[in-house]
Amino acid sequence: MTHIDAGSELDPVHPVPLPRPTAGLTSAEVAERVARGEVNDVPVRSSRSVLDIVRANVFTRFNAIIGVLWVIMLIVAPIQDSLFGFVILANTGIGIVQEWRAKKTLDSLALIGEARPPVRRDGRATPVGTSEIVLDDVIEFGPGDKVVVDGECVEADGLEVDESLLTGEADPVVKRPGDPVMSGSFVVAGGGAYRALKVGREAYAAQLAEEASRFTLVHSELRSGISTILKYVTWMMVPTAIGLILSQLVGEDNDLKDAVARTVGGIVPMVPEGLVLLTSVAFAIGVIRLGRKQCLVQELPAIEGLARVDTVCLDKTGTLTEGGMDVTELRVLNDADERYVRRVLGALGAADPRPNASLRAVIDAWPDGAGDWRTTATLPFSSARKYSAAAFEEADGTARTWLLGAPDVLLAEEDPALAETGRLNERGLRVLLLARAADGRDPAGPAAAEGAEPVALVVLEQRLRADAADTLRYFDRQNVSAKVISGDNAVSVGAVAAKLGLDGRAVDARRLPAERDEMAAVIDDHTVFGRVTPRQKRELVGALQSRGHTVAMTGDGVNDVLALKDADIGVAMGSGSEATRAVAQIVLLDNSFATLPSVVAEGRRVIGNITRVATLFLVKTVYSVLLAILVVCARVEYPFLPRHLTLLSTLTIGVPAFFLALAPNRERARPHFVRRVMRYAIPGGVLAGAATFVTYLVARHHYSGPGALDAETSAATLTLFLISLWVLAIIARPYTWWRIGLVTAMGAGFLVVLAVPWLQDFFALKLVGTTMPWTAVGIAAVAAAALEILWRWVGRRFPV
Repeated sequence: MTHIDAGSELDPVHPVPLPRPTAGLTSAEVAERVARGEVNDVPVRSSRSVLDIVRANVFTRFNAIIGVLWVIMLIVAPIQDSLFGFVILANTGIGIVQEWRAKKTLDSLALIGEARPPVRRDGRATPVGTSEIVLDDVIEFGPGDKVVVDGECVEADGLEVDESLLTGEADPVVKRPGDPVMSGSFVVAGGGAYRALKVGREAYAAQLAEEASRFTLVHSELRSGISTILKYVTWMMVPTAIGLILSQLVGEDNDLKDAVARTVGGIVPMVPEGLVLLTSVAFAIGVIRLGRKQCLVQELPAIEGLARVDTVCLDKTGTLTEGGMDVTELRVLNDADERYVRRVLGALGAADPRPNASLRAVIDAWPDGAGDWRTTATLPFSSARKYSAAAFEEADGTARTWLLGAPDVLLAEEDPALAETGRLNERGLRVLLLARAADGRDPAGPAAAEGAEPVALVVLEQRLRADAADTLRYFDRQNVSAKVISGDNAVSVGAVAAKLGLDGRAVDARRLPAERDEMAAVIDDHTVFGRVTPRQKRELVGALQSRGHTVAMTGDGVNDVLALKDADIGVAMGSGSEATRAVAQIVLLDNSFATLPSVVAEGRRVIGNITRVATLFLVKTVYSVLLAILVVCARVEYPFLPRHLTLLSTLTIGVPAFFLALAPNRERARPHFVRRVMRYAIPGGVLAGAATFVTYLVARHHYSGPGALDAETSAATLTLFLISLWVLAIIARPYTWWRIGLVTAMGAGFLVVLAVPWLQDFFALKLVGTTMPWTAVGIAAVAAAALEILWRWVGRRFPV
């Protein structure tokens, strides 16, 4: 077992103070430390600051490129050719506002879910925010509580701390007064208090704690995929733009201002400037929508990750069932005195200062406590042990040790009491065994449970969550496998699962094969697992991941922490332990399991829709680069002014992409984002660019004389718009009434521009004659048909 060296971790500037009463500091002492700056001042931020949001949205590589080009166009060309700059300003403003709204949502939810550990001040324990803790504060902690600052244990009652998130060692470490405790570890059994010796940024896990709650848009396949695409776009843009500049300003005998305008018109559409914006907006709106449902997204890519999940591991207690339990029956064994048994149970309840849900039910049933019995030793409940224990000196001086826990752990397999337990478990009831330890053994001793004599069975009924069955049916419809993983008796867990419509054939985790591949095979074939230890929960998650599954883990207890940490997505209940909330990416603050489908749906909406709109943006980038290359090779004027491409981008990309990005989408997210987007964007862009250039060359031969260039541009614009509209029509599938309306409205918008004289003048678009316009339509129709065939072939030939 790995132990942390106290001497290396304690702050040399603030040595361990002399022993003092553990009543804590006074208000005056707290004020002195605050004045000296000895405060746990690590800013636990749930989001980027407003300054960071503005900086991230304004100071981007592509905004810099567009900004320079915009300034040039404001100087040399009419305002119509500078519209693209105003669009960028509007987009940036939208991005800032949406992310600021998401920040407000996250900040308010983080305050609701913030841990407030009890700190002893002026002789009493008072919950305070972690940022208000000062040096030398005495902080109480119990099962599931996270150690928030580095310190020294001053009180311990059966205290066991899990330091695996720091050291990698899974075995709990027993802590006694004087032992160091490290921030980032958490209590798995017992309780006590510790004095804060290192606070703020000096604490061992302070940086990790700060990062865990920060709003982020990084470390996701979607974001990294878009970054990869933008990198390739930049590589294509630079040489193409240089060639276009040289061909338009040097190679052609053009008017300087017109050549500059057409050069800028060729460069601007190469930039997929709205793609990053729409991704940010889609994520931010997802956070706001989930926030309204009391769902705190501690790491933003978790929305994306849960959309990719194909397996959900559910802890039964607190997830499928409500946290509370009720004692429904007490069955005494071996002719025990029932009145005496009730007193023993009351004494066990009174002896534990931090009872779990099962023991709280016992306390509610027998609240009289120990009376005149004296507690001499205790052993708190632990998920690994599956029982708790206490030793009492009774009123007549008799000393006895009692155990309360899982019957199949405390008793031998052949014990007749297990048969009775099995019948109760088959009804979905939870059963605790009260047993008397042999020879009055030390409850904390390694052999305390050996030879224990069964005295009574305590039957508990768990309350199923009303929304659990509907949520499980949703996952089934979405082809997401549900695995129930519980520390309770396997038969009991199976019965509960059967009530919820799952396969009730349960596997006892104690009989699972140790080898990972064999374990994974068993897990794939079964749904319900009982008697799972915290370490096994972690191993089960790892085994599923080894088979290529994307795994989400839900839980609320300290026994779920390791599995939550290792799962692809950890989901904690708001009422769960502080440790589970700290390691989870998503916290359901209202404790409603029914919120999970909303999170999944939000993730699928973001991923599926961004894939759609990314294709739209990149088709434009591909045809813009191809057109520039063809213009350079043919040594002709670039066919478009910036105003033409601003109009096309608005009608076929900007407005439609905004609606498509926020539309419902229930398709499960699939991997290989870049490949999925580029396999359609490249053929679509190549066909659009080639067809447009063919129309432009035909028009150059058809028209002559003054105004020929405007007529050629108008014909080419018509072809490019029709093909782009067809790309939009393909991407908008499957059709709904509003999608059909969206495509129709965009087409109608272009017709309005062609029909209204002042809009014709504004956008320099006027179709001359009938031969060339109908030729442009015909070329677009051929290209659209080819595009339809090609995209269908690509979908079959290169499935992803």
